[in-house]
Amino acid sequence: MILLRHIPFLKAVFLYSISAFGGPQGHYGMMLKTFVHNRHDVDEHELMEYNAFCQLLPGASSTQVLTLIGFKRGGIPLAILTLLIWVLPACTLMSIFSFLLYYIDSKSWGMNLFQFVQPMAVGFLAYASFKSFRVGVYNHITQGIFIVSSIVTYVLFKSPWIFPVLIVLGGMVTNLSDKRIPQKGEQPKKIKWWNIWLFAIIFFAAGVFSELARKNDWPHRSVYNLFENMYRFGSLVFGGGQVLIPMMYEQFVERPTSALVLRKNSDKKQSVIQIDRNDFYIGSGIVRAIPGPVFSVASFTGGLALKNKGPSWQMVGCLIGTIGIFLPSALLVLFFFPIWHNLKRYVVVFRAMEGINAVVVGIMVASTFYMMRDISLTELKTLSLLNIGVILSTWLLLTFTRLPSPVIVLVCLILGWAF
Repeated sequence: MILLRHIPFLKAVFLYSISAFGGPQGHYGMMLKTFVHNRHDVDEHELMEYNAFCQLLPGASSTQVLTLIGFKRGGIPLAILTLLIWVLPACTLMSIFSFLLYYIDSKSWGMNLFQFVQPMAVGFLAYASFKSFRVGVYNHITQGIFIVSSIVTYVLFKSPWIFPVLIVLGGMVTNLSDKRIPQKGEQPKKIKWWNIWLFAIIFFAAGVFSELARKNDWPHRSVYNLFENMYRFGSLVFGGGQVLIPMMYEQFVERPTSALVLRKNSDKKQSVIQIDRNDFYIGSGIVRAIPGPVFSVASFTGGLALKNKGPSWQMVGCLIGTIGIFLPSALLVLFFFPIWHNLKRYVVVFRAMEGINAVVVGIMVASTFYMMRDISLTELKTLSLLNIGVILSTWLLLTFTRLPSPVIVLVCLILGWAF
């Protein structure tokens, strides 16, 4: 079987999936170390391009970048396997936590074990920023774009629209010069139109069936409503998990108590999906303490959405949440990437890549400093000194050794447990 030759790559993906802490910002640093410098599956330019491209799409950006690495190595079959291996550990854990919810102490769960995860993630991101800076910022125009995008990203970090807007503007600025032309001979990729048709058909059908289930008060209407909610989130969310979690909170916690929703469902036997506020807070906290994509919180909320129907239906809810949130990301990235690849042959897009890469580096540097705001660094305490030590040690080990990333993660977890 042709996939057998990709077993070492899939093994690397699995090890990455169980050690990738820190959200999409931290994930990029570990990707750079694992798939660029250690394994050479892609080079630095390709990884930056994938990251920039995925920032323009809705959905889970780090998941999409990893899917593209699999796509480059082995086409759609390997891309799908890569996606599954990446999401399953985190989604499985979050599904289990939806069953163990009432045994979890939300104030103390895992605090000691994971207390150095964020400084470690900052170290990974600082490493990625340093490496990417040498590749993406190399003349006056890219230096200017880098400085502006860093400042704007830091100030407006919580605004989901800022990333695609900066990327587009960066591409426009470098098109003011007509010196660069695309390299010749790059073969266009074949566009598989069924991806976008399937995406659109599922999006439309999910909305129709969800509304029919509500209006006609179908048995198990919550199943249809849940899939529509998750698929819509996966299709429309820009800005990653930091935007997804507030949207889920509004949909499952706040909206069910609104006067309009109560009035529309007053004559229905089947109730609207509603999740307890404290339960949601616990899930949104846990997902930040485990490795893997933040979008795996959908497995947790999916389980809670159907838990009143019994354990079997709760398992169905976890599965619906997982499929609904990640399916749009996969369909969109695998459809639009061949189009993006083909557009690079045109001089406008080729020139734009210079500015886009500079913006991506600016976003990474701004993210590094933004994440440092929530870490104790300046207080005259042992914890502050340890945090600084973890950041510097992570960066030094990544820069000057070939120590595998999972080993660094394990050491930080042991350090957290010890202190």
